[in-house]
Amino acid sequence: MTSDYQLSIFNTKSVEMQAMIFAAGLGTRLQQETAGKPKALVNIGGKTLLQRAIEKLQHEGVSKIVVNVHHFAPQVIAFIESKDWGIPVLISDESEKLLETGGGLKKAAPLFSKNQPILIYNVDILSNLDLNILKAEHQASGALATLVVRKRETQRYFKFDKQKNLVGWFNKKTGESKISRSEHFNEATEMAFSGIHIVQPEIFDMMPATDRFSIVQVYLEAAKTHQIKGFFDKSAMWMDVGKPAQLEDARKLFS
Repeated sequence: MTSDYQLSIFNTKSVEMQAMIFAAGLGTRLQQETAGKPKALVNIGGKTLLQRAIEKLQHEGVSKIVVNVHHFAPQVIAFIESKDWGIPVLISDESEKLLETGGGLKKAAPLFSKNQPILIYNVDILSNLDLNILKAEHQASGALATLVVRKRETQRYFKFDKQKNLVGWFNKKTGESKISRSEHFNEATEMAFSGIHIVQPEIFDMMPATDRFSIVQVYLEAAKTHQIKGFFDKSAMWMDVGKPAQLEDARKLFS
């Protein structure tokens, strides 16, 4: 059965997109860099990670951006308020309690429009993925959420069937698995999450009552009854600069 939001997507050539930048993390992997400032304000090639993320999203046409803050929150807020970004950049303040990815998105819900998809972008990701192609594929599929994934070595993998539907999750190091659709799980394609995803606002109706939880938990549960799609990214550049080695690689690239 097709839901109301799927019908609205199919009947609309293009809709505006809003965005959230996850910038509340502690940056524990970058200890020397984040002793006196948040990860979001780490500098690469004369720009902070947060500035690079905001400029990419603004350039690719999002209507507004929400940034969540926790670690050194006043520094992030002051940085955002110091510039004219050309679009609204709003703050979701998690200073009192870090809420993880799902809880952070849930707290920010009142700041979003109810009729636009939400692009979620980790502040420590550098990518040249065309986000408008992602949005177009998401709209065309009618999915509740679309997760950008890549073929790369990691410990934790999402698993997708031949139609790119999410069927589960697997941790290669521990052997732990979480299965959403058992009939396709064993032969499913393993793909690594890229820290970029797009969701319909209806996702808020499927979130737990608790305030702190992972968005992965929500996706795996929703995938049992809804379309959670994978976007198999083959773009030339993707870097997780929350890791020291890749941060140094990025600085060489943008020097």
